[in-house]
Amino acid sequence: MRIIGLTGGIASGKTSVADFLERLGAAVVDADLLAREIVEPGEPALELIVAAFGRQMLNRDGTLNRAALAEIVFSDPAARHTLEAITHPAIRARADQKLARLREAGTATAFYVAPLLIEAGNAARVDEIWVVYLDRESQLVRLMARDSLGREAALQRIASQMPMEEKKKLGRVVIDNRGTREELEAQLLRLWREEISR
Repeated sequence: MRIIGLTGGIASGKTSVADFLERLGAAVVDADLLAREIVEPGEPALELIVAAFGRQMLNRDGTLNRAALAEIVFSDPAARHTLEAITHPAIRARADQKLARLREAGTATAFYVAPLLIEAGNAARVDEIWVVYLDRESQLVRLMARDSLGREAALQRIASQMPMEEKKKLGRVVIDNRGTREELEAQLLRLWREEISR
């Protein structure tokens, strides 16, 4: 099975790209969705997060208080590394299970969508990398709008990842998402015909 790692910076449009590819018929395993699964109540990763960061990381109903955790990890690199040491192995294990099921089902190509594919040292686990690209200013504007963040908070989150210009150089395919949705979808249709369905 050919595994394509789909990555990009925060708010670059990876989810839009993955959703469109899925509508075209692609098998998609999304690390962001797995990251939500592994911190649900009863999951070992959630217990480890509480042990590392305290019970104030939980909402009253026992679910993870994402806002409280984000505030800590995006302002403190050591805290972010602690969190990643808990979550990355759990996400990796869950992704391996899903990809193994796709392989057993005879799937020819699967997309593994992961914002930190390269940063987390997972590039060797995929056959090739596709990067969803957005220039820094557009990324900043979209992130502020999407997550209702001030400029400083948004810049902090962007700075926690590899710069887009560096990431772009590592992609065998670069998907330019600086234009309209229509332009993005036209680009993806062309890639689908040239790279996947042929």
